[in-house]
Amino acid sequence: MEIVIPIIVGLFAVAAGAATGYFYHRNIVDKKVKSSELRATEIIFHAESTSKELELQSQEEALRLREEGETEVRRKWQEVERQEERLEKRQELLDKRLEAVEKKERTINKRQSLVDKKVNDIEKIYEDRQAELVRVSSMTQEEAKVELLKIVEDQSRQDMARVIRQVQAEIKEEADQKAREIIILAMQRLASDQVAETTVSAVPLPSEDMKGRIIGRQGRNIRAFETATGVDVIVDDTPEAIILTGFDPVRREVARVAMSRLITDGRIHPARIERLVKKAEEEVDRVIQEEGERAAYEAGVHRLHPELIKLLGRLKFRTSYGQNQHAHAVECSRLAVIIANEVGAKVDICREGALLHDIGKAIDHEMEGAHATIGAEVAKRCGVNPKVVNCIASHHHEVEQESLEAVVVEIADAISGARPGARRESLENYVKRIKALEDIAKSFEGVEETFAIQAGREIRIIVKPEQVDDYAALIMSKEIARQVEENLQYPGQIKVTVIRETRAVDYAK
Repeated sequence: MEIVIPIIVGLFAVAAGAATGYFYHRNIVDKKVKSSELRATEIIFHAESTSKELELQSQEEALRLREEGETEVRRKWQEVERQEERLEKRQELLDKRLEAVEKKERTINKRQSLVDKKVNDIEKIYEDRQAELVRVSSMTQEEAKVELLKIVEDQSRQDMARVIRQVQAEIKEEADQKAREIIILAMQRLASDQVAETTVSAVPLPSEDMKGRIIGRQGRNIRAFETATGVDVIVDDTPEAIILTGFDPVRREVARVAMSRLITDGRIHPARIERLVKKAEEEVDRVIQEEGERAAYEAGVHRLHPELIKLLGRLKFRTSYGQNQHAHAVECSRLAVIIANEVGAKVDICREGALLHDIGKAIDHEMEGAHATIGAEVAKRCGVNPKVVNCIASHHHEVEQESLEAVVVEIADAISGARPGARRESLENYVKRIKALEDIAKSFEGVEETFAIQAGREIRIIVKPEQVDDYAALIMSKEIARQVEENLQYPGQIKVTVIRETRAVDYAK
């Protein structure tokens, strides 16, 4: 009995727990069912709301599309109306033009009728004149015709000769004016500075003691330097400077660079001289290459042969009458381009021909012949255009000029060398030219004094007023200018001024 009671109590506890669990589980299930029902209700409500919104959006989109369609239709109708208006205006314009054409045609027909009538009248007059001529001169018609034609031919020839002379004078005047404008334009656009190069190189010294170190014991240093460079070293009384002279400007530049480095370094002996001369040669070669490339770039000439580039660079150390030939070549190329554009020549030929026209001067001391001929041979060997070769060879008329471009190159060379300040002339030549200029003016009767001024660019002649009147002074200026042109050679132009004045002098006592 004692054992049964606990079992029964346990069974009851189990039953109570099971009932409690069942009711608890049932309560949870009921809550989940209610929650699911609420969720389903919300989803249905949301779906209905979404459906209504989509329906409203569809209606709005349809309304918008309809409005856009109506707007497009209205725009199309407006465009059609505008096109109809334009067509109507064009039709009216064509009608007016057609009326004008018809009116002009009627006017032309009337004028043609008048012309025909006048032609008939002229023919009638011509027949009457012929009959009158036959009657008066007692000639046959053929004889009168020959005589009349002869008279008309003579008159026509005279008129034609007069017209030809007039046209030739006008053409010459216009050509001279155009040539002056082209040359002035080219000179104004490329007015460069005066060049002041010399044919010797001076190397400054820090002190007079350096001269002895340069000469060396028994002159061994100076002999080694002259042997290595091929230039002469002049050590004289010039304060703190020595002079390097040589016919080859490149060698002279090598010597200048080497001497400057020796002076800066201070260690002067034959072995050191040879090493520095070699380094100076390498440096000058590099400068020559750079200057050649720079000249070709500045002139706008591309794809030049390497040998021509090197020769262009050598012109950096070459001068002619004090004018640097490297700058002269670039300036000529630019001048030739300007002139070629004005006269209608081929610009590329003129540009390259002017840049290379003095290329022979870089090696004219190494080869026999004129620099133009030497340059032309080198250019031909390097595969340059034959027209460019002719420009180089003919710019001093060693050969015949074969094209307009050759003439342009010659003109550019003359302008670059003849402009004021471009070149120097020796003092002896300058004095001779000034004296010859004054002698020409003094050879005229009635000249009292002559003065060459502005470095020979102008000569002023003072005449005796009792012997030379105003008209004679005018004639004298023209005659002196003509004789100067015929007898002297000079760059640019020389102004001739004849001065005639009458002075009345008295003294108050």
